[in-house]
Amino acid sequence: MSKSVRRVQAALKAAHVDVDIVQTAGDTHTAAQAAAQAGCQIDQILKSIIFRGDVSGRAVLFMTAGGSRVCPDKASTLAGERLGKADAAFIRAQTGFAIGGVAPIGHISEITSFFDQRLLEFDVIWAAAGTPRHVFRIDPRILQEISTSQAAVFTL
Repeated sequence: MSKSVRRVQAALKAAHVDVDIVQTAGDTHTAAQAAAQAGCQIDQILKSIIFRGDVSGRAVLFMTAGGSRVCPDKASTLAGERLGKADAAFIRAQTGFAIGGVAPIGHISEITSFFDQRLLEFDVIWAAAGTPRHVFRIDPRILQEISTSQAAVFTL
């Protein structure tokens, strides 16, 4: 098991959340791929979208439903600063995860995060568990709580 998956597993355990991390047969780089692997609706896939604060230089995480897109203006308003694109090196440096496997928890540094209210419409969602082939199934309300993210509207 990779150290990224172990970090997610440790974060779940520390939060007293008992879920199984599963390795998928195929890639989960996209929400559509992840939904096909998990056998769920595309909006039950949590996408972890990282932006870089233009002033602070810090990472800001937006957890959104798989079929949604983050509105840059709404996201910037929530973050309190203009947000720019985060490249792969920045994302790995801030979260410890590679693009396609960014988990909503278990980051190597503290990250401000926001949670798409659309995800709260489901009993269960699926999220990346540290690699493009590892996912976990969880109640979105529990994930929002343990990720200390703020529920908000920030999609197009």
